[in-house]
Amino acid sequence: MRSKRSGKGTSEVEVTQISIGGIWLLIEENEFFLPFEKFPRFRKATVGEIHNVQIVNGNRLRWPDLDTELPLGQLGTPQHVPVS
Repeated sequence: MRSKRSGKGTSEVEVTQISIGGIWLLIEENEFFLPFEKFPRFRKATVGEIHNVQIVNGNRLRWPDLDTELPLGQLGTPQHVPVS
């Protein structure tokens, strides 16, 4: 079963992996890595808190459970991840 797409013009963010070193996010077909050494607030967060992320105003990520926001520009260059 596939999820319905959100309304026109909305962006989605998905946490694709949480590893020992950080978090992988998928945003509009681009994958980003947030290392815990650069973003230590996420190191002790629960899986549920990390997965509860949303894009606000098209330019910020927001984790309401962690009271944390991050400008998309701070994510750096998307990582190239081959799709199998």
